[in-house]
Amino acid sequence: MAQDARTVVQRVREAILPALAQRRVQLVDCEFAREPRGWTLRIFVDREGGITVEDCAEVSGEMGDVIDAKGIIDASYRLEVSSPGLDRRVRDPVDFDRFAGRQIKVRTEVPVAGRRSFAGTLKGMDGDRVVVEVDGAAFLIPIDAIEKANLKYDWGRKE
Repeated sequence: MAQDARTVVQRVREAILPALAQRRVQLVDCEFAREPRGWTLRIFVDREGGITVEDCAEVSGEMGDVIDAKGIIDASYRLEVSSPGLDRRVRDPVDFDRFAGRQIKVRTEVPVAGRRSFAGTLKGMDGDRVVVEVDGAAFLIPIDAIEKANLKYDWGRKE
């Protein structure tokens, strides 16, 4: 395959965002990876009030048509559309504020305050830094340094 996964993801994001916005569906994440059974494009979507299996099926059909019509992927691939799940990935600054008060696990590309892993309470954004409280200490993590951030579901919390 001549395309790299990062380029495919960027082009897919640009192609599907307008159609998702019309459906009032938020793109949470997108990944394109080579797996034992071939290439897989995973699109994670959500909406206010939650996303249903039927929503995912409808989005899958429409987004598949958009991606294929634009010729974004030059190899055969499987398309999977699903909800972000309980351990949803967090990327956008607005979502770091939206989920303030929730438990989160953050891994950075480079050490921040001498560490790369932070598990604690998300406090939101402070400028271009994500604030995570770990054992009573607040860590300000540059959003550009974050490799991966996922909410941790608290089974005792009432949503």
